Amino acid sequence: MQPLLILTGPTAVGKTALSIALAKKTGGEIVSADSMQVYRKMDIGSAKIKPEEKKGVPHYLIDVLDPFEKFDVVRFQHMALEAMQDIWSRGKIPILTGGTGFYIQSVLYDIDFTEHGLNETFRKELEDLARREGQETLHRMLQEKDPKAAQEIHPHNVKRVIRALEFFYQTGEPISRHNTEQRGRKSPYRYLYFVLNEPRERLYRKIERRVDQMMEEGLLSEVEMLYREGYTKDMVSMQGLGYKEMLSYLNGEISLEEAVRILKRDTRHFAKRQLTWFRREKDVIWIQKEEFDYDEEKILDYMMALCWERNILE
Repeated sequence: MQPLLILTGPTAVGKTALSIALAKKTGGEIVSADSMQVYRKMDIGSAKIKPEEKKGVPHYLIDVLDPFEKFDVVRFQHMALEAMQDIWSRGKIPILTGGTGFYIQSVLYDIDFTEHGLNETFRKELEDLARREGQETLHRMLQEKDPKAAQEIHPHNVKRVIRALEFFYQTGEPISRHNTEQRGRKSPYRYLYFVLNEPRERLYRKIERRVDQMMEEGLLSEVEMLYREGYTKDMVSMQGLGYKEMLSYLNGEISLEEAVRILKRDTRHFAKRQLTWFRREKDVIWIQKEEFDYDEEKILDYMMALCWERNILE
């Protein structure tokens, strides 16, 4: 079995810096499991790694699509597996890093999406409905068909709401049940699945600081540029955190102060949902930063010891 390292955790917890340090220690290369960093021109709002932060470590699935292109779990899985094959072919270890749990699951358990092919016509109908009647309409539909999935998916995450509705109408089965079954699959890889975490109050303070920093770095200008280029709220890319709130301000729907408040609130809620997802995954190794005195070297030593112990490194 091929080796695979996974490093994930809630937004703003510090995955980027640790992933670079881990890649340096293992000679690994990083495959981004992020639904927004894949897009060009969307740097500030996605907290995209800066070129100088990469420290020479190769990164995949960053800056490879334009914002008008659709990016979903099926496309991610295909691109990630392609990148991983390339990394293995050179005797290196892929390090899957990012906070999109469903994307990670799709690769780790090699989920077969061909069994339930996507129905483009039905998807377009749902997208049109969301535009006409609002995102909450779709979420209410999901609540009727699959209450568990509706509880897990935020109403603003239109992409995932549509995917869940598609799945139900194609199969008659709730996607929540399907996801539970997929978690029972055996991974074809020799892997370690690390989840980085820290106390909630500390994480929430970091999220608030990050949003303030994004605003200082020019998040509004970034969204204004995309807006002028014709990117609109109904595009998958522009539904990301940071982008939809700034668009609401630019469209005159809310004040800038309100947009920032909503962004902070929704990012906190997003982090909470990420942690809920990771707690349901099996064979996860939780790294609570406070248990290592917030010392990255101690965390790295622990991760490296497990890599040798579990034969990830040879």
